Amino acid sequence: MQFTSITRRVSGLGSKKWLPHLKAKKLAETDPNVILLTIGEPDIPTSSILIDIAEKAMRDGRTGYSNGRGEPNLLAALASKYSRECNFEIGEENILCFPGTQTALFVSMMGLIEEGDDVLVGDPLYATYEGVIASAGGTIKRVKLKKENGFRIQANELEKSVTKKSKLLLLNNPHNPSGAVLSKQEIKDIVSVCRKHGLWIISDEVYSSLIFNKNSSNKFFSPLCIQEAFHKTIVVSSISKSHAAPGFRSGWVIGPKNFCDSILPLSESMLFGNQPFIADMTAFALNNEHKTSEIMSGDYYRRALKLFEALRESDVVEPIMPESGMFMLADISKTGMNSDTFVSKLLDQEKLALMPGSSFGEEANNLIRISLTVPDLDIDTACKRLLKFISK
Repeated sequence: MQFTSITRRVSGLGSKKWLPHLKAKKLAETDPNVILLTIGEPDIPTSSILIDIAEKAMRDGRTGYSNGRGEPNLLAALASKYSRECNFEIGEENILCFPGTQTALFVSMMGLIEEGDDVLVGDPLYATYEGVIASAGGTIKRVKLKKENGFRIQANELEKSVTKKSKLLLLNNPHNPSGAVLSKQEIKDIVSVCRKHGLWIISDEVYSSLIFNKNSSNKFFSPLCIQEAFHKTIVVSSISKSHAAPGFRSGWVIGPKNFCDSILPLSESMLFGNQPFIADMTAFALNNEHKTSEIMSGDYYRRALKLFEALRESDVVEPIMPESGMFMLADISKTGMNSDTFVSKLLDQEKLALMPGSSFGEEANNLIRISLTVPDLDIDTACKRLLKFISK
């Protein structure tokens, strides 16, 4: 049977990216000694307050159909949040609600990209980006993110990569897998390049609440807050990371009214809204609950430091301290192994599961990604196993 071209474009770009994790997870089902440092799933539970809000909403009958744009209380909470952060009015007409960031990103890409358009994206990149770009028929145009620049996308490198076919920049800030955070000036320089060439910006900001050192030089700044560029800027985000609630699938798009109005029918064709009881929980989370992200930021920073200090004892693996998020990168180029071989042998010999850099782009083959979402004792054990493996 002949299937459509979209299925061929995304072949190999879905769960195959996560095969090292899936293999390790299956092994862990029968071997309790396996430590999984693979995916970014928060290791603390969703706040009991949020669970109670969702439960009460269900018992109060908030289980019916929603609408394509989103529940009024959630739209109001998002409008308030982004208006406050950007210091100009973001209205409900600038918002669409989705079940998670991934869906929001998919629909946004489908609404902007035609077959043959170039999509600029920094490499290393989050594993699903290739799939959403291919789904829309776009061609990924990689902008090399260099280790010496802290894996921050540079405006001059971005400009060199622009072609006549370039349609948009897919920006990830804070960055996964590196944990890099772009400064306000770096964001302004990037926006300037995009405005010069008429590019749209889609900014994936799911880790914006998980920055470790929120001083003036490392404070999160979104391109959405540059008002003169707002007409071509879109933000996608969710409560999956900020509130340790990935299973609730509650995300959103913020963007110009004409964009939101245009992709609303596409969203309605796929989803027709998210669940009212989850919208109630999300609205409460955005208006009230901040302790979860503070706890996670502290945990992940402490664990990253443990790994960083331990791996500095090695002369063949170079740890790269993150500024945010749930992961740490390490450079393994001096081992003589590529990331797939390193990760496979590490799992076989030490029962320690990491993600190979190859899952995160062409520029990451000599990198490994280590998740920080396990208890400190597991991080301590992982450090010992890593050093033992490296010493061999």
